[in-house]
Amino acid sequence: MHSWVDGQPADALTVQSRGLAYGDGLFETIAVRAGRPSLLEYHLDRLALGCQRLAICADHGLIRDEICRYASLLGDGVLKLIVTRGDSQRGYAPAAGVAPRRILQGNPLPGYPTQHAEQGVRLFDCQTRLAEQPLLAGLKHLNRLEQVLARAEWQDATYAEGLMRDVSGRIIEGVYSNLFLVRDGQLLTADLSRCGVAGVMRAALLDHARAVGIPLRITDLSLRDLQQADEVFVCNSVYGIWPVQAFTSLNWPPGPLTRKLQAIARTLLDA
Repeated sequence: MHSWVDGQPADALTVQSRGLAYGDGLFETIAVRAGRPSLLEYHLDRLALGCQRLAICADHGLIRDEICRYASLLGDGVLKLIVTRGDSQRGYAPAAGVAPRRILQGNPLPGYPTQHAEQGVRLFDCQTRLAEQPLLAGLKHLNRLEQVLARAEWQDATYAEGLMRDVSGRIIEGVYSNLFLVRDGQLLTADLSRCGVAGVMRAALLDHARAVGIPLRITDLSLRDLQQADEVFVCNSVYGIWPVQAFTSLNWPPGPLTRKLQAIARTLLDA
């Protein structure tokens, strides 16, 4: 399926794109099933927050419309939306009056092994550290070099995901997922006010936990917290939830709360 640029089929961008030159923009990776974009409101809310933080004046009604039209043509797959500040000549300062650019790409749904969801995954211990930048924390901005470097650390298919920490050693997230721990029935996930990506599946699971009264805490996490965890899982907006069965010398069985939330995540993606 052709990509769209500003609502029209296109397979090329100008070399003056600020997204290319500076990573000046945001993106959303959206699962599409039967022509419907999953978790759309969560994606649009995060995009709006990112545009506000970066002062990108995007037309969010138009973006919603284009996502829905593109998804209906895609059918089943993964839709990637990229919003850049637009095009400009050399220099960091944005040119006045430049319109943001909207890019939509479609790909097939990835064929992850079923055992990832059923039996759980092993996490690689990434040595690449996430820099602390509160202005960008939580956003899905276009500069993902830390994740590129972290993912290049392993080629062994034994590991389905890697665990990332910040420069102070706090546990933050996976390379392409968010991390949750369960301890004594309480759900814990990392504070993302310094760095990390606030995933939309993470947001949906936190909303569900609050709605049904599951105790939860958003806090700084350490290796000690991992050692004391009863259950561990990772999540994202494409595959839902994978239990974590091992990290270094630590092991966990897929637990009851993980399984309960896994079913919720599956429902959210299929809705």
